[in-house]
This record gives sequence, structure tokens and C-alpha cells, in this order.
Amino acid sequence: MTADNVRIEAEYTPYRGPDTGAATPPAIVVAHGFTGSLDRPAVRRAARAFAQYAGVITFSFRGHGGSGGRSTLGDLEVLDLAAAVGWARALGHERVATVGFSMGASVALRHAALHRPVPAGADAPTAERHEEHGGRIDAHADTVVSVSGPARWYYRGTAPMRRLHWAISRPSGRLLARCVLRTRVRASDWDPVPMSPTEAVPLIAPRRLLIVHGDRDSYFPLDHPRMLAAAAGPEATLWIEPGFGHAESAAGVGLLGRIGEWAVGSFSPTRPSP
Repeated sequence: MTADNVRIEAEYTPYRGPDTGAATPPAIVVAHGFTGSLDRPAVRRAARAFAQYAGVITFSFRGHGGSGGRSTLGDLEVLDLAAAVGWARALGHERVATVGFSMGASVALRHAALHRPVPAGADAPTAERHEEHGGRIDAHADTVVSVSGPARWYYRGTAPMRRLHWAISRPSGRLLARCVLRTRVRASDWDPVPMSPTEAVPLIAPRRLLIVHGDRDSYFPLDHPRMLAAAAGPEATLWIEPGFGHAESAAGVGLLGRIGEWAVGSFSPTRPSP
């Protein structure tokens, strides 16, 4: 259940890698793209790959799959991700990484900006100010991975994004999304407009951030990841992946394994390899 009382379906996949001697492995929380859900083959493939490195939580954003509510296209979805991260911590995982794809990437970046770790021994007003941004003081991510994410809102520079904006702005398009793609989209536009991913990334440091983007992404060209990396500063690592398309549907097991290895490696005192 989210802070605004939307029921979210979620699933836990235990760690399946070699015994590391650690009492509790890290967790990876997967934030899917628009029209995805936890039962989509691409999301399940990601969960299997990441389970070699960590316990994995997959979930369906509001308006998607078996979750309640309606999609707000990345705005209130921050509360969904916060609930999933909070569940990971309730299961005993002390180190949590978020990995977001496309819309889920923008959610992961804003979630990290709004849910920052509260220092041990922080005074009550500090914790209260933190809770104003979405609820729980245990809902922060310790490291963040953005895959195929946009840098700015309302982008219409590619044909797929023009088609998407056309569809979600019309009743017939939203009906098609509901009937065919199991995605229920809220009719009203954002008010107010949430902070953009580029505005969010400077607030993530000193936590580590990995930005992954394909040179064959048909939705968001390469100026998007480069803009995010420039705004994030030295704590960010940028991977431009040759031949990679868009989001979880295009992510193969090899790339997913590298992402999982980087995410878990980011928790060690030595920075993971770029």
C-alpha cells in the first residue's frame, strides 16, 4: 500500500547467487517502463538476472497490471517505488538499489532526489521534513540505476514519443491502453509539473548513479543520457551501449548482469568499474 492508499502488486525473488557469507544480501527494486508490469516477460527476465546478485522486488506501477489506481505517467509513481523500497527494508535488506527503465527510470531518479537518507540521530524536524516528500523515512535507495530514461518532460522529438503523447492525450488512446495493454491512464495533466529528471539528478549525490542508454534507442536520443550525466556530476557513471534499443524489452541477459554487478558493487568501499 502506498502513502496515498493505492494498492500495489509486488513480488519478491530471493537471492540465488553464490554464498558470500553476508548475513543479508542487498536488494534490487525494479521499476518497469510505461505499459509494463511485474508479469511481463522482460520484467521477469530482469528479475532472474538480478537475483544472481541480490534479492529482487518487482512490482506493477499504479494503473498497470494488477495494481490499483491510474497511471500518472511518472508523477505519483514515486510513491509506488517508495512503497516497494520500504518493503525491501521490511524484509531485512539494509542496502537497496533501484533500477528503473524508461518511465521507471524517471521515477527512480525523482524518488532518489525526494527520499534521501536521514542521518542517524537526526532531529525530529529533519525526519518530518523528509516524510513530507512521500512518506517513509526508510524508503530511500542507496544506489540508483537509470536505463533508457528521459532527461526532460514532454519530449516529442521522435516518432514513438509523438505517438505516445497523441495516444495518452485522447480518450480513444487511453481506452486502447486500458483494453489492449492493461494500462489505465489518468485523463488530467500534471498540476503542478514535477521536477524533471535533469533537476533531480544533482540531488542524488553522494549516492552513486549509473545511467545506461542504447545508441539505438528509438524513443530518447543520446542527448538525454548525456544531459543527465552532465547534471549529475562526478558521482554518475554513464554507459552508452552499442546496439541496445529501449528499456527492459531490449535488455539482454548480458547487460542485465552487468547492471546487477555494478549495483551490488556500488555498495563496496571501492567504486565499481565504469
